[in-house]
Amino acid sequence: MHRRDLIKGIVGSAVAAWPLAARAQETRHIGVLMNVGPEHPEGQPYIAAFRQALQQLGWTEGRNIRIDIRWGENDVDRDRKYAAELVALAPDVILAAGTLSVTALQRASRTLPIVFVSVSDPVGAGLVARLDRPGGSTTGFMIFEYSLSGKWLELLKQIAPNVRRAGIIRDAANPAGIAQFGAIRTTASSLGVDVSPIDIRDAADIEHAIADLARSPDAGLVVTPSASSSAHIAQIVTLAGRYKLPAVYGERYVAALGGLISYGPENIDQFRHAADYVDRILKGEKPAELPVQAPTKYELVINLKTAKALGLTVPPSLLASANEVIE
Repeated sequence: MHRRDLIKGIVGSAVAAWPLAARAQETRHIGVLMNVGPEHPEGQPYIAAFRQALQQLGWTEGRNIRIDIRWGENDVDRDRKYAAELVALAPDVILAAGTLSVTALQRASRTLPIVFVSVSDPVGAGLVARLDRPGGSTTGFMIFEYSLSGKWLELLKQIAPNVRRAGIIRDAANPAGIAQFGAIRTTASSLGVDVSPIDIRDAADIEHAIADLARSPDAGLVVTPSASSSAHIAQIVTLAGRYKLPAVYGERYVAALGGLISYGPENIDQFRHAADYVDRILKGEKPAELPVQAPTKYELVINLKTAKALGLTVPPSLLASANEVIE
């Protein structure tokens, strides 16, 4: 081979390799739409866990990924605005927390890949076609299975055995709220508890309903997780304390705010798993083929200070099973 031909061959090979090298160094773009605000007790830890999991998978901000975050705070108008902003940025994939976030994003785009976390009923809400094969461009991680709902009432009876009547705070506009209440009612008969729904509308309705419930000396509360209950959670915790009502909550952070007891999935773990799905999508897999997954880790948190204020003695067996005890 002539020297000129050899050089041309080397140069030609190098030029052909440039697109591959460029793709290897390409910065991928991830959007995030959160269902809490930046000041929420668990908002920043969730994002930190997501970033850390991505880094362990080889994705580092400033090197090969860019992350744009919007804080929707479970506000419909804000979610709609931020969903439009993120879609306009044309990211490769979006992480969405909560049903309202996913709904807003799907209305803005039916093709952009979405990985969700903290969604109660993705099939009932119309976000995916099936759990095993979601179809479309959306998949992710459910916040719990409905069978968990009965556990909340069981815990209420364990920590407050005298409870004979329980108000179930729910979002009746959410299909999950109806299903949760159904599961709780099934458990109630075996526990000897009469349950009734408290549908969340506004602050005045919540106060009236809890005050009415508290007229019974043997009453308690179960607060099912939803966007609506989260929006009013500080008020609910305050009212439960004021009226001396034992209450069980579905989200860990509420016990830290003064709630008596919480039991639910380890939400931060969902953000770590979401990073794995984001990684797989960035590498070419399709959301339609990634099954929606249920939680694998649950945590029980008990606030002993609140128990003492309510005059309750927490059974040693319940304390022993707690993942965290707040004193």
